[in-house]
Amino acid sequence: MKKYFNVFLEFDKDIIHSTIHNAVKQDLKGYVCTIESNNLSIANKDIHFNKVVNEALVNVCDGSNIARFLGKLYDKNFTSYIGNDIFNYFIAQKTYTHYFLGNTEEILYKLKEQLIHIDPRVNNMPFESLPFKKVEDFDYKKIATKINRQSPDLIWVSLGAPKQELFMYNLLPYLNRGVMFGVGAAFNYSAKTGPVKRAPQWMLNAKLEWLYRACEEPKKNIPRYWNFIKLLPSLIYQEKRLIRSTNQTKQL
Repeated sequence: MKKYFNVFLEFDKDIIHSTIHNAVKQDLKGYVCTIESNNLSIANKDIHFNKVVNEALVNVCDGSNIARFLGKLYDKNFTSYIGNDIFNYFIAQKTYTHYFLGNTEEILYKLKEQLIHIDPRVNNMPFESLPFKKVEDFDYKKIATKINRQSPDLIWVSLGAPKQELFMYNLLPYLNRGVMFGVGAAFNYSAKTGPVKRAPQWMLNAKLEWLYRACEEPKKNIPRYWNFIKLLPSLIYQEKRLIRSTNQTKQL
């Protein structure tokens, strides 16, 4: 991974997949963060959260605008890898064991109904909701004990950012093995129920999912996008300085 906007990111999907596969194969443990505008902004303001995301096994870019800005700065074809897409990819492999953690009982029930059509083995895998509480109030040892009994390959955490990233960081020391993913609303999208839905295909194709999310949950998402917009000029300025400094070093 290379650091962009002060956060380590990997844009190569093959590297992302192989990193996760190798961690599972070697019985390692770790977590994957899906970096979008909200947690990128927080990571540039909160030192502890920056440490959390930068200690991830691998981070994927979950924001098309982030990929677009970085692509222009580095003159590369960077593309985002949405949390829901990475979730669908690993479910479709039908080779991993999974543990589904977070969200509501209703969403988990519907999620299971949908996933067993993709991989029937999912019917015998754990789906567990979590009580609504502050991230520091969870009993991580107790949660990990349940997970360790199952010894899953992949652990999907749906709590929303930045809570799910902090949750994974706190849970990690108690796990024996397994790769955790913070996937936010991926459970809701795949469950195909409730008010939170994914953008229509034409908006996905046009890289306008952020706009759909803003309209879908304006009170939640518009302030987040505004915080990112305010921060963006300084991030671009810092990145340009870094690129210029790196180029000058290469010329020496």
